[in-house]
This record gives sequence, C-alpha cells and structure tokens, in this order.
Amino acid sequence: MTSDRPPLVLLDLDGTLVDSAPGITACVAHAFGALGLPVPDAVTLRSFVGPPITTSFAAHGVPAELMPDAVRLYREAYRAGGMDQVAMFPGIPDALVRLRAAGCRLGVATSKPTVFARPICERLGLAALLDDVHGAPLDEHLSTKAMVVAEALEAAAAHADLTRAVMVGDREHDVHGAAEHGLTCLGVTWGYAGPGELVAAGAAGLVEQVDELAEAVLRMLVVAPAE
Repeated sequence: MTSDRPPLVLLDLDGTLVDSAPGITACVAHAFGALGLPVPDAVTLRSFVGPPITTSFAAHGVPAELMPDAVRLYREAYRAGGMDQVAMFPGIPDALVRLRAAGCRLGVATSKPTVFARPICERLGLAALLDDVHGAPLDEHLSTKAMVVAEALEAAAAHADLTRAVMVGDREHDVHGAAEHGLTCLGVTWGYAGPGELVAAGAAGLVEQVDELAEAVLRMLVVAPAE
C-alpha cells in the first residue's frame, strides 16, 4: 500500500543550497592567525565548509588545549560578519519550488549550528520554501551529521513517508550521515567536495547543475514531476 504522506527530501545547507565559503574561510583564517598558528592554504580552508568546525580544526593541526579558543575566535568573527557573507546558489529557489510542487516535504539538515542556520535561511528567503531547518548544537563536538539527520527524521515522522526519503549534500559527511539511517544521498558537485570525494563516500548519484537538481531528486524518489 502506498502511503498518502509525502516523500521527504533532506538538504544540506553550506555548499548545497548556499555559497558560504567566503565568510567561513575568512573566520577560520582569523582564528588560526589569532592563535599564532600557520594559516592553511586556500584549498584547505575551503575544506572547512561542511563538517563541524571542531572536526576540521582538529584535522588541521589545532591542539586539543587550544580548541576552545579556536572555536571562540571563529564564532566571534562569524557572528561579527562572517555569517552575512553567504548567498544562495543561482537556481536553488526554483528547484525547491519544483520539489514542493511535486509534493515533497523539504527540510534542511546541516552541521552548522541551528542558531546560525535558521537566521541565514530566514534572511535569504529559504525558510519560506522549507518545512524544517535542523542543525547542530553550539557544542558541535557532541554532534555528528548522523545525529542531525536523526533529529530531522524524527521531526518529519508524523508528516512524511520516511520509506521515501533522500539526502542531498555536497560532502562525504552528508553521504555517511545519511547512510547511518539507511538513506541514499544524492551528491551535488557545485559545493566543496574534493575530487572524487562523493563517489568514494558512496553517493547514489551526482548532480552537476542546479537546474537538474529537482528532476534528479524526483527520479530517485520515483515521484512524477508536477506539470
């Protein structure tokens, strides 16, 4: 029997719906410099976009004893202006409208703390196109992408058919977080993944252009696009 509940589409935020690299990388560079640590090169700084900031700091040489200061410095700079350096990728609103028209329930599942994710979605006009926005707590070291996905699934359980659910993201963390809950993940290539990262992580497919996103998601969900 087919459920009368809509399918669920969970979407990453940074690198999937919005280009947030300028603000994030500038704030990361500020934190390294303020701590007297070598500032990573541009390619490495871009790799900070997507995973929890604590994971990235640890992976790129910030000692455990400096972690609280690194996070504090990053957050101070982010609140002071870094979070305003963000823009939607062209075509995203249209893709979301098409998914809504096809009957999908849409939610953001991001490793960005919720206290930043929700205001950004509101300011850019994304919130009006979404049903939910779920992010990490400010104490990010206690959170993983899988935990954010779990929260999003729990919130949608009464409203959507979770047997027809898919994740959309631009980094390996999105693929792995979805897989922990039995969800397939569609990878988008306009984000911040390194070469081959999404395929190696097990993404079910890749979307090269934003204007192909809605149809790719609907094919995966086996939902007919709205006329």
